[in-house]
Amino acid sequence: RGVAAVAGALPRLVRTVGRQRAMEMALTGRTFKAEEVREWGLCNKVVPDGDVVAEAIRWAEEIASNSPDSVIVSREGVKIGWEGIGVQEGTDRLRDDWFERMQSEENMKEGLMAFVEKRAPKWVDSKL
Repeated sequence: RGVAAVAGALPRLVRTVGRQRAMEMALTGRTFKAEEVREWGLCNKVVPDGDVVAEAIRWAEEIASNSPDSVIVSREGVKIGWEGIGVQEGTDRLRDDWFERMQSEENMKEGLMAFVEKRAPKWVDSKL
């Protein structure tokens, strides 16, 4: 109240929750219940008070169990899509800027070998 979200939040909010809900949120400035905004797609999950840190750690561990290279490239792909770039241009950019580099790194080879050998992969730090 008394300020406006002008650093890109409002267009992104419209994409996430739709025009009507974005207008309600931006123009009223009121507080919304966590379950309500989860239903709108603004957050993935609502956890009980006191469980937030444990849940965040669980998510971090799950992400960290993946190839660091695939996490980096996947994150970049989502960011490209978020910025409103067309599907073909976004795909081309991801492939040209990231995927070719990822293919030459040790983690992609390790992931494929671990899958074939039916064992847990042993990731190395990303060089991307």
